[in-house]
Amino acid sequence: MIEVIVEKCVGCGLCLKACAYDAITLKEKVAEIDLEKCTLCGACVSACSFNAIMIRKYGQQQIDRSQYRNVWVFAEQKDGVLASVVPELLGKGRELADQLDMKLCAVVLGHDIDHLAAELIAAGADEVIKADHPRLKNFLDLPYSKVLSDLARKYKPEILLAGATVTGRSFIPRVAIELGTGLTADCTGLEIDPDTGELWQTRPAFGGNIMATIVTPNHLPQMATVRHKVMEALAPDETRQGKIITEEIDLSDLEDRTEYLDFINDDTQSINLTEANFVISGGRGLKCKDNFKLIEALASALDGAVGASRAAVDAEWISYPHQVGQTGKTIKPTIYIAVGISGAIQHLAGMQSSDYIIAINKDPDAPIFKVADLGLVGDLFEIVPLINRKLQKK
Repeated sequence: MIEVIVEKCVGCGLCLKACAYDAITLKEKVAEIDLEKCTLCGACVSACSFNAIMIRKYGQQQIDRSQYRNVWVFAEQKDGVLASVVPELLGKGRELADQLDMKLCAVVLGHDIDHLAAELIAAGADEVIKADHPRLKNFLDLPYSKVLSDLARKYKPEILLAGATVTGRSFIPRVAIELGTGLTADCTGLEIDPDTGELWQTRPAFGGNIMATIVTPNHLPQMATVRHKVMEALAPDETRQGKIITEEIDLSDLEDRTEYLDFINDDTQSINLTEANFVISGGRGLKCKDNFKLIEALASALDGAVGASRAAVDAEWISYPHQVGQTGKTIKPTIYIAVGISGAIQHLAGMQSSDYIIAINKDPDAPIFKVADLGLVGDLFEIVPLINRKLQKK
């Protein structure tokens, strides 16, 4: 809870300038805080020279850190196939666990998933905890969050990582609430503080304009969801040995509030955007929906996937699953071609890790050229058809 100590407040206005959420006003020279807007970020507390603003924490329990050990990775799977973000999480988890002198444990939930244990161990896990139950066959928030939080309470991991996928974003916040701990979402960097052993969790903030490093010093486990294509997976080692733990799951007391009906694939593109070696994205420079045919033709010629900037998606020229950027997908193709995209920082956050970036834009000062390996300054309506013709001849 945050409160203003009226006796100390002098109405200087420093807290107003510090608040990024417009949550503070002055009334009769005393600061007032709109609790619906306040995020408890603490910026006003630091800015106040008179110690007139205080954040009080209620119900905080003292944690015995010695009871918490090991690094956990939630091994997301669908129909018995691991999500592509899982090996990346295990690669980073392996690094963190080694620094902390702990074990790396993969936790997999589902039905008929025995075959995944060997794959997870080969990818770097020391232990695999698997919960196999018919009600876990298809993902639903409530059973998944109950099982994972129950397991975390039982084994007490120090760090718990999951992919920032649709599944991870859906239920990992529920797990954090169940465990009474914090969660840093959409991380692009994870490091261990050499002095305290705490997890530094780095993510874009304020629309991608800054990178914030967050710690969870007072609660365990330290939890984070991690973006796809920002961590490096280890080369699979089929000779690795590990421990497999099978947990008996009882979901008889869990009420069914939702029902799994069906899973409908996105048929608008044949190649998964996050897995493609070639991604060709279009932006506002295409001027209209029909001109995305140029991007589709180029993607088809290169056996690549079609991406888009947020501006193109907001204009309803193409559907959201194609969006690349901070509020879309994070990708790391071999070659990324940006067509008519200026290069806002939010877009760069989703594609700047590409191995080779080609930018096509008529504005020579467009920010996209600062990250491009090859820049073509000119009219995209002349350049792209020319490239398409050359590719078709080959």
